[in-house]
Amino acid sequence: MAEPGVTVTFAGSGDAFGSGGRYQACIHVRAQGAAPFLVDCGATSLTALKAAGLDPGEIGTVFVSHLHGDHFGGLPFLVLDGQFTGRTRPLIVAGPPGTAARLRQAMEVLFPGSAEVARRFRVEVTELIPGGRTTVGGVGVASFEVSHPSGAPPLALRLTVGRQVIAYSGDTAWTDALPAAAAGAGLLIAEAYYYDKVIPYHLSFADLAAHRDELACGRVVLTHMSADMLGREDQPGFETAYDGRVIQLPEFRV
Repeated sequence: MAEPGVTVTFAGSGDAFGSGGRYQACIHVRAQGAAPFLVDCGATSLTALKAAGLDPGEIGTVFVSHLHGDHFGGLPFLVLDGQFTGRTRPLIVAGPPGTAARLRQAMEVLFPGSAEVARRFRVEVTELIPGGRTTVGGVGVASFEVSHPSGAPPLALRLTVGRQVIAYSGDTAWTDALPAAAAGAGLLIAEAYYYDKVIPYHLSFADLAAHRDELACGRVVLTHMSADMLGREDQPGFETAYDGRVIQLPEFRV
């Protein structure tokens, strides 16, 4: 019997600076019979989820690629929203080494005293070792260290949901870790910050186009685009994300 498909919703598809009026990185993934999860949770994510009609209280796990505010800064708001809406199910946060300490610091900076508050649900942090493989919240996750300094090892992620594989570059310069993360994936979500301008520690569309033959995956969807790239996002062989875009993945055997 076929496994049910997976629904990917780009609640937030923007860069750190709101280019194009977009929310920061927040990708919502739902598979039938399982709690939905997020891939990254930028500072605007709670608003992005509610604008997309997605219930933050349903989210079981948040996978974090790296510890910059536009990728993890929404976590304090997600936690406090759960506190004030009566959440009881645990919230799992899976990110690079240092995630637990950075989350605590962020909560204390934004809402002093919030890290110590007794809640009706647990916030469980799992730290992902670069090069490791594990299962978090029912999702298989392999992590690959990439090139994007953020005070902790930045990660590209390979997420296995049933028979679906979703790969995610996070923010990074081109690295040989990306083909490894993408191999055999039904969907690769990749940063394309600029069209061809070289920016340290970021991917451009030109990088991805030059290496497309090395990415042995199905669909490639571009995200985290600056204003420069937003003016040229219609490129043959690539799709682009936008806030509210929904992608339904069919069964994919790995």
